[in-house]
Amino acid sequence: MDSTKGNHQRRGSLGLPWVSQTQWSGEKPSRDSCFNDDESVNVKVVLRCRPPNEDEVKAKEPLVISCDEQKHEVSAILNTATKQTNRTFIFDKVFGPSTQQKDLYNQAVAPLVDDALEGYSCTVFAYGQTGTGKTYTMEGEVGKEKNGELKKNAGVIPRAVEQIFKKLESEKAEYTMKVTFIELYNEEITDLLSSPEDEEPKTAVKLMEDGKSAVFIRGLQEETVYSEDEIYRILEDGSAKKHTAETLLNKQSNRSHSIFSIAVQIMGNAYDGREVIKCGKLNLVDLAGSENILRSGATEGRAREAGEINKSLLTLGRVINALADHSGHVPYRDSKLTRLLRDSLGGKTKTCIIATVSPSLQCLDETLSTLDYAFRAKNIKNRPEVNQKNGICIPQEQYQPNDAAQKRIVELEGLYSNQQKLTADTGEKLAKAKKDLKKTEQSLSEVEAEYSQAKENIKQKQYLIYYLITSEKALTEKAIELQAELEKAESEVSRLCGKIENNNHREGNNQLVLQNFQNQLAKELELLNANIAASISQQAQQLKAVQETQKLFLSAKSKNLLQKLKDKYVSDVQNLADTAEEQTENFHVAIGKLNSEVPKCSSSIMDLVVKISSDIGSILNGLENNLTSLELKMKTFLQQEQQNQSQTYQATQVISDVLLSYFKNLTTSVSKLVHMEEELQRKYSQQICSFEKKYEELAANEGREILEKVASLLASSHAQRKQLVQAEFEFLQRCANSRARHLNKEFSNIIDCTCSTQEEWTSFIEGTKVHHTEDRAMLETWKGCIEESLRGCVKISNAVPEQWRNAQESLISQQAANTNFIDSIIKSGIERHEKVDAQLSAHVSSILAETELAIKNVLSSSEYLLELDIGRKGFDR
Repeated sequence: MDSTKGNHQRRGSLGLPWVSQTQWSGEKPSRDSCFNDDESVNVKVVLRCRPPNEDEVKAKEPLVISCDEQKHEVSAILNTATKQTNRTFIFDKVFGPSTQQKDLYNQAVAPLVDDALEGYSCTVFAYGQTGTGKTYTMEGEVGKEKNGELKKNAGVIPRAVEQIFKKLESEKAEYTMKVTFIELYNEEITDLLSSPEDEEPKTAVKLMEDGKSAVFIRGLQEETVYSEDEIYRILEDGSAKKHTAETLLNKQSNRSHSIFSIAVQIMGNAYDGREVIKCGKLNLVDLAGSENILRSGATEGRAREAGEINKSLLTLGRVINALADHSGHVPYRDSKLTRLLRDSLGGKTKTCIIATVSPSLQCLDETLSTLDYAFRAKNIKNRPEVNQKNGICIPQEQYQPNDAAQKRIVELEGLYSNQQKLTADTGEKLAKAKKDLKKTEQSLSEVEAEYSQAKENIKQKQYLIYYLITSEKALTEKAIELQAELEKAESEVSRLCGKIENNNHREGNNQLVLQNFQNQLAKELELLNANIAASISQQAQQLKAVQETQKLFLSAKSKNLLQKLKDKYVSDVQNLADTAEEQTENFHVAIGKLNSEVPKCSSSIMDLVVKISSDIGSILNGLENNLTSLELKMKTFLQQEQQNQSQTYQATQVISDVLLSYFKNLTTSVSKLVHMEEELQRKYSQQICSFEKKYEELAANEGREILEKVASLLASSHAQRKQLVQAEFEFLQRCANSRARHLNKEFSNIIDCTCSTQEEWTSFIEGTKVHHTEDRAMLETWKGCIEESLRGCVKISNAVPEQWRNAQESLISQQAANTNFIDSIIKSGIERHEKVDAQLSAHVSSILAETELAIKNVLSSSEYLLELDIGRKGFDR
């Protein structure tokens, strides 16, 4: 639509003059302030929490934001092992995830639209993280259904348009309406109403200031509209031109800020019948959302867009902080966004901020940042003004000459007597007030005495606390001593364990000696076998030699030689058997000694273990008894101390309640006196005004009558009476005012003294409560530490006997195993020795038998040869 339509008229309406430039902030040169509220108005802040999206529901992410719409509270609660958060914020309105678009609009935005139609400048803007529903809240679904109703999800802008047209049509007002639509992208302003055929480049749209710090946009197109459908079409066309992109947090994320403005000029009548033009303006702002680049997945150009968005929003946050802190410098000029919103934040505009947040745990940091900025924005104060067209103003009231002003020469003779009565009554009340003041002073002295007594009680309590701390220190030292004794017992146990290890080492050495003995015995047996084999071999050789000798020497001497040889051989075999028997006896002696030493060693170790076990058991029993006794005494002491502290605190609380009740009653009494004095002054004033009015009427009537008769006498008498009565009235008024001032001063002094004493006492009570709480906390802390130490000592002392029993059982089992092992070795050695002895005996017996048989054979052969020799000799003869 071309901007020249601004000259057309609404059906049945007048063509109203329009300002040529769009003003955004500061003082508007085209308006007069016909109505100025001296009182400032805070910026209205409402909060909306969106429901969890599909991804968050699938991921089953915990929700950390809870909304209480009744109390207007929103809470952020997180309790994990790594982070804990519990914060609550209060706003003007709070809308939970289930809130409908219509409910939010009716409660938060509809009143501002009505104010805009009354001639105010109003601004509504959504602020929050990306993906929290700002565009949905501001725009929603634009357009109407087939039945003419707005769509269910229509946002603030279409609902505001509908409300404006309905109200204007219901009032049948004459009006002209224009709209503008701009976009702020990367700190560059774009006119979304400009068509592609426009010859002027976008750079022609510039943000400028006039001499009065008012901000306007040069070259901005304004379209005159006549229906809702035209605005919906403009809104859809402009929204299609905005920069949007898909991120990980939002499938259609706005990459720019947009401002849709509706300006209405309405013809109306002033109270005196003159025509005035009310100029209302409604700015509807959809801010781009702040985003975390790492979570949104923005890269390259998108990252630059996010940086510019965060930069402008950061400047907006600094402006909010500066205005909330009433800082002398507000950084409006650091960003074009804050320059455009300058009049909405701290200016002459009625502003509503809709803060949108996400309930997801992943967005908790951004949500807390949004809540902090929105909460601080509540402290921003604006001074809204009704805007009117230049040249149209409301005239001053015309006051007609009043003859009564010349006739206010008042006669107050009757009032003088009444005033005297009132003065007497006031004196009585003053005397009564003085008596009450004395009573108050007396009560105050009593309070001071009680205060001194309370101080003394506090000193006693401090002494008790000091005694408690000293006792706790003594208990701590005792616990340290017990811990040292326990450590000493542990060292004794360690020493005993060392002795056990030494015994185990000695057992190992014994096993080594036994093994060496077994090896030596085996070597000796092998040597014995070798000697026997050598002896057998030697005997065989000797036998062969004997046989050969017998063959060579067959004589009588051979028998003697063989007999000697037999005797020698038997003697050698007998010596060998004796040696084997002696070796066996030595082996049995060694085995017997070893068997006798092993039980002795085992019995000595067992005696030592039993003795040490009994000693340690007695030590641990004594330690455990001491710890139990100490724990009981400590519990008794702590219970008694807690009871004393509770009694002291209750006594202090009773005194505090009595004093606070007294202070409250005293304040109420003084307030009643002040109210009575004010009521008396009001009655005085009413009576004086009534008398003055009656006197004026009487004087006017008398003046007219006397004026007809004696004008000169009337003037003289009138002047004299006026002067006399005026002087008396002024004197009486001064006296009454002086008494009232003195009385009010005394009342103020009483109230100040009472309030000061009450504040001091309240502060004292609060300090006492704090000290009591700190003392109890410190007592509980010390109690917990000491109990923990005692439990640790008891636990250790209980664990030591079990450990010692385990060590004793292990030692006994090891000793039994060693004994069994030694016995098995000895038995095995004896068996092998007996086997060798049996084999040796068998060999010796076999050798003796074979030798004897051989000797017999030799003897028989010798005898045979001898006989042959004798026969041969006989034959020779």
